[in-house]
Amino acid sequence: MELIKRIKEAETEARKIIEEAKSEAAALAEQGRDSRTAALEQAAIERKRAVEAAVSVGQSQGQAEVKGLRAEAKRQCQQLRQKAQGRMAAAVAKVMECLKA
Repeated sequence: MELIKRIKEAETEARKIIEEAKSEAAALAEQGRDSRTAALEQAAIERKRAVEAAVSVGQSQGQAEVKGLRAEAKRQCQQLRQKAQGRMAAAVAKVMECLKA
């Protein structure tokens, strides 16, 4: 009689322990999912910040490059004008010389 009572108590205790273990496992799994979700959200935020920073740096570098290219183009145009004016003066002098003759 006493043995049967102890066996039933042991079975009840075992069921209780199993239910608690299931509950703890479910809670841990939920915490793991929540943790992974939070980590993924944080990673997405960090990626977005990194992309925005890269775009900003790219725009700044692009603007600086455009500014440099415009300055170079302006310098080249001035050189061409000076060269053309020098040739034009020589051509005008030859035409005037021909007309005088």
